[in-house]
Amino acid sequence: MRRHHLHNRSLKQGAGALRGSVAKLSIAVLVLLICTLSFLFSTTLTGNKGFTGPAEINVEQLWESADSGGWRPSSAPRSHWPPPPKESNGYLRVRCNGGLNQQRSAICNAVLAARIMNATLVLPELDANSFWHDDRYLFSCFFHAVCSGFHGIYDVEHFIHSLRYDVRIVESIPEIRKNGKTKKIKAVQMRPGRDAGVDWYTTEALATMKQHGAIYLTPFSHRLAEEIDNPEYQRLRCRVNYHALRFKPHIMKLSESIVEKLRTEGHFMAIHLRFEMDMLAFAGCVDIFTPKERAILQKYRKENFAEKELDPEVRRLMGKCPLTPEEVGLILRAMGFDNSTRIFLAAGELFGGERFMKPFRALFPRLENHSSVDSSEELSTKSQGLLGSAVDYMVCLLADIFMPTYDGPSNFANNLLGHRLYYGFRTTIRPDRKALAPVFIARAKGKKAGFEEAVRRAMLNTNFGGPHERVRPESFYTNSWPECFCQTEAKNPAHKCPPDNVLQVLHNQLESQMTSDLEPQRGNRTSSMER
Repeated sequence: MRRHHLHNRSLKQGAGALRGSVAKLSIAVLVLLICTLSFLFSTTLTGNKGFTGPAEINVEQLWESADSGGWRPSSAPRSHWPPPPKESNGYLRVRCNGGLNQQRSAICNAVLAARIMNATLVLPELDANSFWHDDRYLFSCFFHAVCSGFHGIYDVEHFIHSLRYDVRIVESIPEIRKNGKTKKIKAVQMRPGRDAGVDWYTTEALATMKQHGAIYLTPFSHRLAEEIDNPEYQRLRCRVNYHALRFKPHIMKLSESIVEKLRTEGHFMAIHLRFEMDMLAFAGCVDIFTPKERAILQKYRKENFAEKELDPEVRRLMGKCPLTPEEVGLILRAMGFDNSTRIFLAAGELFGGERFMKPFRALFPRLENHSSVDSSEELSTKSQGLLGSAVDYMVCLLADIFMPTYDGPSNFANNLLGHRLYYGFRTTIRPDRKALAPVFIARAKGKKAGFEEAVRRAMLNTNFGGPHERVRPESFYTNSWPECFCQTEAKNPAHKCPPDNVLQVLHNQLESQMTSDLEPQRGNRTSSMER
């Protein structure tokens, strides 16, 4: 019996070992498959471009804006767009959670939701409880008086005035007098589903608003579908994002001052270096770190993200890992940028510190950030706060070239890419991490022959900021073409630019409505005087 038991145990152990070997073999096969497909895909794309010799990139052309193809930004209405109704269906409150740039898209969605429901929008609330380092100001909101929600970062008066043709906006829900008492309308809290459709707002949300007078949507991030089959609704999002949402005057002035200093010696490039603890932990990219650093990342991931088994090598091959500072430098050098290139870095605290920055600085020694360009006390004391994040955004927007190292949904780079596109097709360098992964892995293994040419070929298959079709999972906030653009000589009537007097037409519509609103009041005053 004992021998039989031992025999069974040996069989079980053997089976367990076999399963482990099969699992490891499966991962190895998967990695090899991804590598092969990435290589074949890259080769196929390159072949489609018609390259027969070494891949070339004209750096001088990259310092200029991309070819617009006859398109220009335009988010003004192109069809009948009536002003906000005389009487709204109620008040809409929202709490925009996430980081600074996630909140930008949430504000755009809030304005659109108010328009859809014919509601009066209460000035959106900005959450200060995010752990995303991408929007550094959130951590210091509690410690700096400058952080006071919407008023602390945006020009409120400009926001309300810019959207006067679209929605009614108030700073707070007004008090009402009922049964001899004065009190505020209490907003009923609701939680929309992620990417909720327009129909949810016109049914459930609207019914609750009409019943109670006000609703409070929280949290409000990704709570309205991005792809809506109504170009006018999409254009409203662009009016909010690129016209109404303007930083406060002192932030704009400080940003412009930094840009002027950076331009004293010619062109400059801005890079959003997303090599930070939160993103590395989220992506599961821990294989390049020391055991101690891995433990820190794994602990952070366990505390902040859903549990999920991630293989770092597979993640890297899938293009899910942020580029290292050295990889960024190698890409730029392969493209033809030399060590005289002036680079502005927008980044939080880099994980791994100087060990990872040293190779990058050796390639490009002229690195700057907002604190090094402007050593004023205002920035030095709040560089990790609201002000620093807003200044970084504006400098990256105005830079001759912008390069994100990780452009995930709703983050800093995602919104900037869309804003730069709208700002005049300003050049962006978006590395194809998936196509570049096997190239960098081969280099790490000592295969350096043909490295720079392979990088150039991969980069030539990317878009440098010109108009291009939006393909999922690309966000509307990353690419609002063609809805928010037009052509003066368009073959397709849907792409024709609106008349030059469109704002005057909207103004006249609003004035006409206001005049009609006042008529009954004038009549009542006349009657009372006659009595």
